[in-house]
Amino acid sequence: MLTIGIDLGGTNIKGGLVHDTKGLLHTFSISTEAEKGKDHVIDRVAMAIRMAERKADGEIFGVGIGSPGVISLDRTTVSNPPNFPGWIQENLAEKLNQKTGLNCFVDNDANLMALGSSRFGAGKAFDSFIMVTLGTGVGGGIIFQRKLFRGATGGAAELGHVIVDSDGPNSNSPTKGGIEAYLGQRFMSALAWAEIKKRPDNPLYKQFAKNPAALEPVHLVNEADIGNALATELLRKSGEKLGIALVNYIHVLDIRKILVSGGVSRAGDYILRPARETAMKRLLEPYRYDFEIIYESLGNDAALLGAGCLPLEHQNI
Repeated sequence: MLTIGIDLGGTNIKGGLVHDTKGLLHTFSISTEAEKGKDHVIDRVAMAIRMAERKADGEIFGVGIGSPGVISLDRTTVSNPPNFPGWIQENLAEKLNQKTGLNCFVDNDANLMALGSSRFGAGKAFDSFIMVTLGTGVGGGIIFQRKLFRGATGGAAELGHVIVDSDGPNSNSPTKGGIEAYLGQRFMSALAWAEIKKRPDNPLYKQFAKNPAALEPVHLVNEADIGNALATELLRKSGEKLGIALVNYIHVLDIRKILVSGGVSRAGDYILRPARETAMKRLLEPYRYDFEIIYESLGNDAALLGAGCLPLEHQNI
């Protein structure tokens, strides 16, 4: 069975032709051109769908679109997606159905990473797990008994806004100290620079003093790999905050398998080991049993695969 998966990002629209057992058959990317307004972006998404459809050698069962923002429970409407000027509340599924003639469904992009993992990745091994995406921001998805858990209105699993320190730094949240403030890429880099600039003898200071905005988490990892103790310490502190967030997720949901994905997660044990140790110290004892953090190696392909699986999940296939 063939479907089309679309990953709608602020910079690029990624598309894929997806087979229900073989996975991705064809992928491509076009620019989003978000600054040209919502109607233009919707036309670009429709164009991407047609590009994927032309690669199919059979009937397309449906189209799944992963989008930032909060998505309605019926998988049609996007509300206030970040980095999309002029978008407030948009029935994206209906508009794309009209433009393409295909059955279209929309869900949160992090939700779809979880769905893709559950069908094709590390999540296949588990009936239930929590996906935490560590990228530009921090997002998440919850798989419960092999299905996405969406909450009462479709907005569940905004895991990046769970507060780990009410007096902490700001992020894309009305409250301070959400986990995104510590592990979202640019927020993590800003916190790191605040410490690095106190150490003018450190190689990281010498490398980025003239352009602190260029500092990214990968630079911390590269320095940690060659023995930079400050870089290792900064990554450890971020990992400890992640561990506190995981305690909150696990105590609320009683799901002990945590999958992590996204660019920041490639820091590996520099972040994940302190996250694991911190969580184990703070979890109530019954919740420590079977607790595990697993890296999802599918990367961004998980979101495309999840988008392609969305029409199937909608029909309980």
